[in-house]
Amino acid sequence: MIAALVALALAAPQVAPATPAAPPPVSTPPTAPVPATLTRVVLTTDAGPVTIGVDTRAAPITAANFLKYVDGKKLDGVSFYRAVKVADGYGIVQFGTRNDAKRTLPPIKFEPTTQTGLSHTDGTISMAMAAPNTATGDFFVVVGDLTSMDAKDGQPGFAAFGRVLEGMDVIRKILLAPTSPTLGEGAMKGQMLAPAIRITGARRAP
Repeated sequence: MIAALVALALAAPQVAPATPAAPPPVSTPPTAPVPATLTRVVLTTDAGPVTIGVDTRAAPITAANFLKYVDGKKLDGVSFYRAVKVADGYGIVQFGTRNDAKRTLPPIKFEPTTQTGLSHTDGTISMAMAAPNTATGDFFVVVGDLTSMDAKDGQPGFAAFGRVLEGMDVIRKILLAPTSPTLGEGAMKGQMLAPAIRITGARRAP
């Protein structure tokens, strides 16, 4: 039985998802939404491009928030700064504004997976937060099926709002990138990328 997740805070003091428990060894293939129903966004990173499909139908509030960051160019120059390896082929990579006042927008209303119908399967993008209704400008991508991050058993989980359409090889490369043994507070110590992987631009794509 996978333990319920509790969010932790970074010293930045940016909030982030807690380290998920290791999943069973076999991952079921994700059921992706039809790409034509998604708004495509390309993240240009120092590790390569990543194309994200943002699901504005299933998660309209959370998706609109991400697109505000994209359209306002608030993600240009931020980094993938955290990689959590929970098992071989499983984990999360995190990026975003880290509470930079010049980049960060107000918190948004929480859309749980019980409402959106989405799930934290391989390639899902979701919101980092300390508690419901606190998410702002930090996001994470799931590697492997980590459905323990969905809402269930009285736990809110996290707000998924899309998935990686192209570039999961880049995401997996980031997950395996070097981390600092000293950076990070509490359970996040040892999870901070060193160096962080810069996002040079985030733009809508045709």
